[in-house]
Amino acid sequence: MSESVNSPNCAKCKPKPCYKNPEAPKPSFCPMVLYRELIELSMSMYNDEARRVHRAASLVEKEGYCVWPRLREIVEFARKLGLEKLGVAFCIGLSSEAEYVVRYLESKGFKVYSVCCKCGGVDKTRVGLREEDKLSPGSHESMCNPIVQAELLNSVGTELNVVLGLCVGHDTLFIKYSKAPVTYLAVKDRVTGHNPLAAIYANNYFKPRL
Repeated sequence: MSESVNSPNCAKCKPKPCYKNPEAPKPSFCPMVLYRELIELSMSMYNDEARRVHRAASLVEKEGYCVWPRLREIVEFARKLGLEKLGVAFCIGLSSEAEYVVRYLESKGFKVYSVCCKCGGVDKTRVGLREEDKLSPGSHESMCNPIVQAELLNSVGTELNVVLGLCVGHDTLFIKYSKAPVTYLAVKDRVTGHNPLAAIYANNYFKPRL
C-alpha cells in the first residue's frame, strides 16, 4: 500500500519538477496540483515592497552565491535596499561574536544597535518559571528576554534586524514582535558549534542525541 502523504510536503518529492520543468509530471500530493489557486493568490501578494526585497535578495544570490559568507551577504542585501539602521539581537553566550559583528557592520557604514538576550535583568520567575526550572535553583537567574530585545530595536527604528544565536523559541518571540524584517546570521546549537546541520550530515554520530 502506498504511503499517504499530507500536502504540502515538498520534502517528500524526489524529482521537484518545480525547479526546472514545472510542466513535468508531479506527485499526487504536489501543491502545484492541489493548491493552484492559493499559489496564484500568493503571487498577488508581491506588492512593491515585497518585490523590492525579493529583488535585492535575488541579486545577492546572483552576485555572491558560494562566494560571500553569510555576514557579507547581509551587508550587500542591506545596501541594495538602501538601509542605514541595523539591529543585532544576540545571545549573551555569543557576546564576543556580537561585538565583532557590530564592528564589522559599522565599518561598512551602517548605524548599528545591539541588544543582549538578558537585557533588563528580569528573573525567570517573573514569567511563571519555578525555582526548580532554573539552571541554578535558588539564585537570581535572568530570563532571556526576546520581547524586550524586539521592542528596544523597534524604539530606535531599525530597518533590518539580525538574529545571532538566540535560543530556539526565544527567536520565535523576537521575530513575532520585531517591527523590522528579520534575517539570521547564526542559530544557537552548542552541541554542534552552532552548526545544526552537522547533526544531519553526521547523523550516525549524533543519533544517540537525536
